[in-house]
Amino acid sequence: MPVEPSAAAPGSTTARPGPVSPLSVDVRQAPWLRPLAGEYAFNFTNIAGLYAGDPASPDAWRSAIARVQQHTRLRDDVARIVAAQQEQRAAPPPALAAARTLADSRTVAVVTGQQAGVFGGPLFTLLKAITAIQLARRVSEEHGTPTVAVFWVDAEDHDWEEVASCTVLDASFQPATTTASPPDGAGELPVAALQLDARVEDSLAQLASALPPTDFTEWVLNGLRAAYRPGVRVADAFARWLEALLGPYGLIVFESADPASKALVAGVFTRELAQPGHTAALAAAAGDALAARGHAPQVTPQRDSASLFHLDGGRRPIKYDGDRFVIGERRFAGAELTAAAAATPERFSPNVLLRPIVQDTLFPTIAYVAGPSELAYLGQLGGIYQHFGVPMPLVYPRAMATLVDSPAARFLSKYDVPIQDLQAQDESALNRLLEAQLPPAVEQSMKDAEEAIHRSMERVIAAMPTVDPTLAGAAQTALGKMQHDLRTLHSKMIHAAKKRDDTLRRQFMRTRAQAFPHGQPQERVLAGVFFLNRYGPALIERLLAELPLRLGHHWVLTI
Repeated sequence: MPVEPSAAAPGSTTARPGPVSPLSVDVRQAPWLRPLAGEYAFNFTNIAGLYAGDPASPDAWRSAIARVQQHTRLRDDVARIVAAQQEQRAAPPPALAAARTLADSRTVAVVTGQQAGVFGGPLFTLLKAITAIQLARRVSEEHGTPTVAVFWVDAEDHDWEEVASCTVLDASFQPATTTASPPDGAGELPVAALQLDARVEDSLAQLASALPPTDFTEWVLNGLRAAYRPGVRVADAFARWLEALLGPYGLIVFESADPASKALVAGVFTRELAQPGHTAALAAAAGDALAARGHAPQVTPQRDSASLFHLDGGRRPIKYDGDRFVIGERRFAGAELTAAAAATPERFSPNVLLRPIVQDTLFPTIAYVAGPSELAYLGQLGGIYQHFGVPMPLVYPRAMATLVDSPAARFLSKYDVPIQDLQAQDESALNRLLEAQLPPAVEQSMKDAEEAIHRSMERVIAAMPTVDPTLAGAAQTALGKMQHDLRTLHSKMIHAAKKRDDTLRRQFMRTRAQAFPHGQPQERVLAGVFFLNRYGPALIERLLAELPLRLGHHWVLTI
């Protein structure tokens, strides 16, 4: 898996942006990314006031460690809850050992998370977790502080359709999507409450028929069958699968909907209800500051809502109206709902603004590994962290990558094709490539002919008024026809080149299918199981060892 050597010292958390290499894309040149990703990597000073520190600065890491170690939290209780989850899932010994260190007052954490996607979710889920493990190792080595990687399984949303599908490339490199049958309550209950039924076996069979057979297919399918079984909750199945893959490398998988953990954050819930709308106002003000710096806010807070949901046969927003809270058709006095949150915190769930506060109340988080879309909303949370008295972690963009096989890598290298040129689903990039393969004399002769016709006809057009001014229009029309005929001839030449070089066309289409299925970046569309099926368990070790942690780049890696 060749990669560009890092300009930073080996293992350095500074990870400063460097020059673009042939195997990477500068995030500022990646049309699928928001401009904030480039500014965060290359012009952090412009947005520094919205974040806890620059992840390219060693001092920022030292400060984050000190803040977290000085903050009081219920470490023993968190370690006990994590251990209970791990025992239920029969977690691997390295994950168990990592979790035990959470009780140590010196231990800090690099946290990431994602929704509980069916059959493990898209590739970027793996990339997030691997980035967290890499960073935790680096912090531990460089700062001499026990550091663990934590994956927060976010499963309290009720949007089943968002997590129900799994896409792979079939043997013809065409996207094939398996959509799991909705369990009872799908779309109403939080995903964490949904229980798989016998139909999950049909979904696994459908996925198996879509995966091209390899030496690793049985390993992948056996692992999925062990996790995704009838009677298992969707979030638990996701946690089991991820833990089986990355628990051996010390990843702590935490299922955030665990009722036992809610008791530890009841104070966050009651504080939110004591000042309804304040969290939203803080996020809105930060959104305005983000917009003033040229970046659209990710979240538009609802000023008449608490940043909480109520769990009662569904997941319902909590709104307030004057001195009353409103949940569905029911109305509650402020003191009544606040008392309920203190007594039964398991019946409450944070929204997107409060979830990180809950997360970092539980875990000693020095850095959160974020996807590109998360950067904006995390930049809206600084005031909220301060309001709740929780140290805000650094935000470290996850490693971004496109994984291609050797034939695709040779194609990209031989023809010097920028990976971002493959995103368009028309043939514009292919036409440019084919034109570049034409003999220079042929292309030059076409250009010479066009210029000669234009010069000659311009003289004719200039002379027409001396004979008959009404002929000027006819001369212009004649020029247009000649230019059109020449363009038609040029198109026919390109078409002939396409037919002549059908191999190049197939290589182009095959590489594009890998890099941008459905015209979207591979890491957002293709499931991690597709790559594990192709490359086996060694893929994890190679990514852990070789995936670069340098800000500002999307990497193209050859397996």
